[in-house]
Amino acid sequence: MFNLINGTQGNVKNDVLSGITVALALVPEAVAFAFVAGVEPMVGLYAAFMMGLITSAIGGRPGMISGATGAMAVVMVALVAQHGVQYLFAAVVLAGILQIMAGVFKLGKFIRLVPYPVMLGFVNGLAIVIFLAQLGQFKVVNAMGDMTWMTGSVLYWMLGLVLLTMAIIYLLPKLTTAVPASLVAIVTVTLLVHGLDLEARTVIDFVKDMVPEAQRDTVTLAGELPSFSIPMVPFTMETFYIILPTAVILCLVGLIESLLTLSLIDDMTDTRGRGNKECVGQGVANTVNGFFGGMGGCAMIGQSMININSGGRGRLSGITAALVLLGFILFAAPLIEMIPLAALVGVMFVVVIGTFEWASFRIVRGVNKEDAFVLFLVTGITVVADLAIAVVVGVIVSALVFAWKHATHIVARTHIDKDGWKVYDLDGPLFFGSVSHFKDIFDIQNDPDDVVIDFKESRIWDSSGIDALDGLADKYKEQGKKLHIRHISSECQTLLTKAGEYVEINVNEDPRYRIVSDELG
Repeated sequence: MFNLINGTQGNVKNDVLSGITVALALVPEAVAFAFVAGVEPMVGLYAAFMMGLITSAIGGRPGMISGATGAMAVVMVALVAQHGVQYLFAAVVLAGILQIMAGVFKLGKFIRLVPYPVMLGFVNGLAIVIFLAQLGQFKVVNAMGDMTWMTGSVLYWMLGLVLLTMAIIYLLPKLTTAVPASLVAIVTVTLLVHGLDLEARTVIDFVKDMVPEAQRDTVTLAGELPSFSIPMVPFTMETFYIILPTAVILCLVGLIESLLTLSLIDDMTDTRGRGNKECVGQGVANTVNGFFGGMGGCAMIGQSMININSGGRGRLSGITAALVLLGFILFAAPLIEMIPLAALVGVMFVVVIGTFEWASFRIVRGVNKEDAFVLFLVTGITVVADLAIAVVVGVIVSALVFAWKHATHIVARTHIDKDGWKVYDLDGPLFFGSVSHFKDIFDIQNDPDDVVIDFKESRIWDSSGIDALDGLADKYKEQGKKLHIRHISSECQTLLTKAGEYVEINVNEDPRYRIVSDELG
């Protein structure tokens, strides 16, 4: 329905205009996530500015937007509630250092191991999370101070303006792509609301609903430049033990969400980001956040999609978004405060529609049940629990499904050669999952005195396979029979103990491949 890709080549004009659009959408998100974490709004806005600026400048994925996120805000709640915001700043610094180390040790490459059904589940789950988050904008504070759903004309104007925003974003690219449709939609709806004095909630209304009634008259998004400050916590091992669990989770959640978003943008733009460099960029940004009073963050899939949709491809788009956001904080808070929430909600709804993999419904009908199960499992866990948990569970389940399916794939064709030897031509992987089937292949009692096991079409994947081959050699030896092992790699020969003496070496034909083993490390 909505095409999220408007052109593939970035340029200065597109990057700047796209950055302005993203900056407008960052404000309510940063404020909302700050309240989720239990910190002041400015802590979230500072985080959005610093994360966006630093990761855009030195990260590994031009065009990707980082800022304060809900996934990380949820992790921070307990630490802030129990120990205060200064401990949060210390935890964010430590999380940043851990992320830098992950990049230095090149751990970012492992995100490429995430299976395709897990990626689909991640994308669909986040699309649903973004959609559900926007529903909160349809609530207002009642006379009792509780949040209730809009009714009457307020609700009708909200729905109408959301639909108008979406219509502009959908229709304008058919006429011109000179300016981002999202930016035009936000400006048009803002002028319409204030020009006609329509009954519509604005960004400042949303912020006021988040604070106690006594403070609402003084609430503003105006601020000053963030200043350097070492977190005011005792530099003791006790403090380290307090912040370490939160820091580790922040590190993992931030990297998983950032690297998966990086992979998604790679696929959408037909380009290739650098995962390890992005780890370092995220780490530096979070470390700076901790020293300058920000709540930290990671890549934001919603704002990244807005940027891509608006034509932002280069680093300048993210840098512009961060600097424009800072400009709003320092000089133009009243302008950002007057933007109707309906315009921002409409933009995010378009992002939801474009982000959700609608093709996954067709894919589910065509793929096997296991992949469909993994897809829905990851989607569900992402919505009800946490992104990091969802991805870890999805990878584990996918690995178990893979192992189970391949456990029965090892077979053997047998024949008697001209010398009267029985030859087992193996086909399939030998690893922990297929060891049981491997052992059942051989008829040790009835085999002739000479038996050949040919690995030309097979591979030994792990130490369980090595151990199974050693055990088989023992059993043939006990029967007084001679075992011949052909076409096995030199690395496997090194690890074989009991069966090693039966290996027939053929330099020209023996395979050369690596197996994962500490002994060969």
